[in-house]
Amino acid sequence: MTTPRLGYPNLGLGVGLRTAHFPYILQHNPTVDWFEIISENFMDSGGRPRYILEQIAERYPVVMHGVSLSIGSTDPLNFDYLNKLKRLAETSNARWVSDHLCWTGIAGLNTHDLLPIPLNEQTLKHVVERVRVVQDVLERPLVLENPSSYVTFANSTIPEWEFLSLLAEEADCGLLLDVNNVYVSSVNHDFDPQQYIRSIPAHRVVQFHIAGHTHCGTHIIDTHDDHVVDPVWDLYRLAHQRTGGAATLLEWDAKIPEFPVVHAEVLKAKQYMNSEMVVKPLNSEPEERGEGPVTVPHPLAHIVPEIA
Repeated sequence: MTTPRLGYPNLGLGVGLRTAHFPYILQHNPTVDWFEIISENFMDSGGRPRYILEQIAERYPVVMHGVSLSIGSTDPLNFDYLNKLKRLAETSNARWVSDHLCWTGIAGLNTHDLLPIPLNEQTLKHVVERVRVVQDVLERPLVLENPSSYVTFANSTIPEWEFLSLLAEEADCGLLLDVNNVYVSSVNHDFDPQQYIRSIPAHRVVQFHIAGHTHCGTHIIDTHDDHVVDPVWDLYRLAHQRTGGAATLLEWDAKIPEFPVVHAEVLKAKQYMNSEMVVKPLNSEPEERGEGPVTVPHPLAHIVPEIA
């Protein structure tokens, strides 16, 4: 286990902790390196959910991943939420706390969607200031993820990869590089995903996400309900080469298979580590898909916290 950046370790290969897998994990003690929890599933929970988390946190490293920080919102920061987040991090011995570069609601309402923000100088200044406050409350660096997106604001003037780079340096925070989201957004917005990966400051990348998605022909929906496709693995190889490796987490949040299937999927990452293979240009050919109609779920259905 190495400690490459921000004092945070490379935990290895992990999976998201989901209620469907609680019995298997407690009974079999699988050899997974670490687990990521959805913060909101445990912040206000007692009883069985917290008991399960305590059992798992005794055996495995745990990382917290939130969906309600709403760092890009114009609402005031919710200090009650932040204090609960801090307490959960302390009681679970969370290695770090992450959330998304987005907003989730306004006027105190939570849409349970990861909504995009306009990428410009005004927004950058706003988010940097809020990240600094959050880090002061948590007393640790915040780690922010690039979300997948489906629309672009007319007043966006900064490429997303540049915005994230500036944000990380000015706010002195970490980055969770979601490689699947880079690919999804690159298809939806027609940009070069390799340029994105190459432009992110490697020393700020604390963690990777990989996941499956739904390709609808003209666009991609980030559904987390299938195996990781080859173009995403190719991007992961590039990201691993540039950063020297970081904790890697597989997300599988719908149509969840048995735990060994999920674990086997993240272990495929080993094939793409320390590889000198030249990364081929992406988006030159469509992904191979099976025959039959595609059922498109809500784009952000996977982010609604589970009811444990």
